[in-house]
Amino acid sequence: MFDKLKKKLKSFSKTVEEKVVDKGKAAIRGETVLGEKELRAPLEELEVALLENDAALSVVEELISQVKRDLVGKRKKWGVDAEGLVKNAIRDALLNILSAQKLDFDEFVSNREKPINIAFIGVNGTGKTTTIAKVAKRLLSYGHSVVIAAADTYRAGATEQIEQHASNLGIKLIKHQYGADPAAVVYDTVKYAKANRKEVVLSDTAGRMHTSVNLMEQLNKIRRVTKPDMVIFVDEAVAGNDAVERAKRFDELVGIDASILTKLDIDENGGAAISIAHSTSKPILFLGIGQGYEDLKKFDAEWLVDKLLSG
Repeated sequence: MFDKLKKKLKSFSKTVEEKVVDKGKAAIRGETVLGEKELRAPLEELEVALLENDAALSVVEELISQVKRDLVGKRKKWGVDAEGLVKNAIRDALLNILSAQKLDFDEFVSNREKPINIAFIGVNGTGKTTTIAKVAKRLLSYGHSVVIAAADTYRAGATEQIEQHASNLGIKLIKHQYGADPAAVVYDTVKYAKANRKEVVLSDTAGRMHTSVNLMEQLNKIRRVTKPDMVIFVDEAVAGNDAVERAKRFDELVGIDASILTKLDIDENGGAAISIAHSTSKPILFLGIGQGYEDLKKFDAEWLVDKLLSG
């Protein structure tokens, strides 16, 4: 036991000595070694800023921990602002999250065997139906032919809403009667696309809460029966902490391939993008920036991170 204690004391003394020597070497070079105390204020400031921009608490805490791991014990030149170092480290960490998985939607559509079957899922009131219309407009502008499946057969007025968008854009819409099986609607739409040489099927499914197991099973049936090439999760850019739970549950219970965030024009914070990308490890395709059919911005990680950290 005495020998073990001697070894521990020796190891501890060596560690302390190394730290003293390291600080001494740094001082000779006009540098200082960063400690938690020096980083506390700028980290707290950035933590508040990210939370105010609707990033989820769990994601922000993990980012702060990562920055501490990256910076504590590192050297910096005298006169260099610790806040700037923290901001750069946070920026790098955010870009790593948002750029971990990349998917170019336009390339995907161009290179995939036709017809391409794309299903849109999400909770009620997030702008999913309008987003489908915006994606349809983008596809048309790139020269692709489109057909829409009105697979929200339960909400009153849902078919009429997507039907109006399809009419405005001059797109064929496939619909069944109220209360019909959503999977059957998508199946018939894919069948129509094949017979009429339409390149892309966009399916508007019913909005549902992530806690509704029965409604989630409907989405799983659509997936089993129609085998979509891509499932896109739609949520609001201002969803904050809710975005994490929603995205995770939809991904776990149904499976998503990518996300689109809406309503960035209402509140430009956009921290939900970080939360969703972090919790699902799936790419974000577009941001909704207005009510018009043209108001769909291709996702740019650097643009969003600079926006979040500005000011």
